[in-house]
Amino acid sequence: MVWPFSHFRKPPAPLRGTIEAIYGMIVAQAREPLFYRDLGAPDTVNGRFDMLLLHLWLVLRRMSPKDELSQGLFDRFCSDMDDNLRELGTSDMKVPKKMREFGDAFYGRTGAYDAALGAGREPLAAALSKNIYNGMDIENARRLAVYVEAANARLGTLDATTLTSGAWHFPSPAETLVTT
Repeated sequence: MVWPFSHFRKPPAPLRGTIEAIYGMIVAQAREPLFYRDLGAPDTVNGRFDMLLLHLWLVLRRMSPKDELSQGLFDRFCSDMDDNLRELGTSDMKVPKKMREFGDAFYGRTGAYDAALGAGREPLAAALSKNIYNGMDIENARRLAVYVEAANARLGTLDATTLTSGAWHFPSPAETLVTT
């Protein structure tokens, strides 16, 4: 299990570079303009947070939960969220409460996505609609579900060494739009 608040522990030095590389890929993919422009994901702080969670979930579900790298990625996410809260002017007293909310959001969404992914595209689209589109825009949620399935399939083809090396890429969301 990935533990939500152990980010005060630093990973071993050899893992830090890999964690940064993989987390950087996750953040870059979550910021892909096509998600916001063509798939209607809300281009807001919350919308970007939800896209970040979606991509973090896609990667973490392919890693062993007992692996130091998966814990390191989650810790890096927590550190990033803490930094972002402080940059946005959140007071020191409110940061812990917000971090708990982020943890709850992460576990709630990933649980919903795990259950939906195994149940088919329509349940996945419903989960995406609820969590990313605030229960609206089922058509774009269906299109996003196609991308999620493609990303999950691509990550599923990677062996553990390749996955944990950070020498891979997410599929282009534009590739999945052609098939929808």
